[in-house]
Amino acid sequence: MVDTILKLVPAEAAVKPRLSPFVATLRRRKRILLMVVLPLAAFLVGGFSYVAGGRYVSTDDAYVHAAKLMVSTDVSGIVSSVDVHEGQPIKAGDVLFRLDPKQFQIALDNANGNLAQTALNIQAMKQDYTRMRNDVAAEAAQVELDQTTFARDAALLRSATVSQSSYDQARYTLDADKAKLQALEEQSRVQLARLGGNADIPVEQHPQYLQAKAQVDEAQRQLDHTIVRAPFDGVVTQVDTLQPGTYLVAQTAALTNTGAVGLVGTNDIWVDANMKETDLTHVKPGDHVDVFVDTYPGHVWSGTVQSIAPAAGSEFSILPAQNSSGNWVKVVQRIPVRVQVDPNSEKLPLRAGMSATVEIDTGHRRGFSSLL
Repeated sequence: MVDTILKLVPAEAAVKPRLSPFVATLRRRKRILLMVVLPLAAFLVGGFSYVAGGRYVSTDDAYVHAAKLMVSTDVSGIVSSVDVHEGQPIKAGDVLFRLDPKQFQIALDNANGNLAQTALNIQAMKQDYTRMRNDVAAEAAQVELDQTTFARDAALLRSATVSQSSYDQARYTLDADKAKLQALEEQSRVQLARLGGNADIPVEQHPQYLQAKAQVDEAQRQLDHTIVRAPFDGVVTQVDTLQPGTYLVAQTAALTNTGAVGLVGTNDIWVDANMKETDLTHVKPGDHVDVFVDTYPGHVWSGTVQSIAPAAGSEFSILPAQNSSGNWVKVVQRIPVRVQVDPNSEKLPLRAGMSATVEIDTGHRRGFSSLL
């Protein structure tokens, strides 16, 4: 009888136990999770990654730079003292070194003496012009007297009261005094021209005085430039190459002044990032940049895209690539991007030449329409 019942029951029912409602519900939910929720979540995550993926571009081909200046003097002379030492932080206006001022002081004294002599000469010219005008007035009075004498002798000659010789003498005297008056007038005009057409011209406005004053100013400038000062905040370097007694020729570099490295808030620091041309589609000046310096892991400097180079770096190479050959291979070009760094964003010193990584926030967001 038992064998007959076992034959009537299916084998699966005999082996597989019946599941509880809780277990069945749990399995059904798992199937829904695997077939619906997970694919939907993957789609959403992928879509978000795609939309936000075009916003940030980065490169580790970037280096910190700072303003550098070859300090020189525009006057030639012997170095008398060096007032700084290697690696010394300085402020704008601090003395770097001095030249022997003796020859420049002598030149200044000579220029001042020439200026004083020029002022005396101009004053003498004014006095001389006044004297000339007095001579002209006196000669004009003499000509007037000669004219009266000549007119009287001419009238008396008709009545035979005076001799012909007296008449001739009066005429010759009148002509001579007229010529003398004309000569004096010409001399006074020449002297007036030397005074710039103004007999009362102030001495300080005369061209000769201005020329002499310019020589004094130039001599004073050269004397002032014997003291060489820092044009901006910075740290001096290569000081050992300059020693007292060195003769410096004008325009010859004396020190290398590197802009205020290590002085927070007083320097001009930027990063040159060599970006791939394919990453610059949406980069523009003013975009926010996060700067990561290899020397300081975990620290982030805030920056701004200041400019994008108008040409790729290869355009400035001595031997640019020639792509006219048959075995040409296309290479992604690098275009320099200048990032202005805010040194106050991190209280750590930045030094020129440090390696850095930049991440630019372009603000661009992709649309799902671009997938179609």
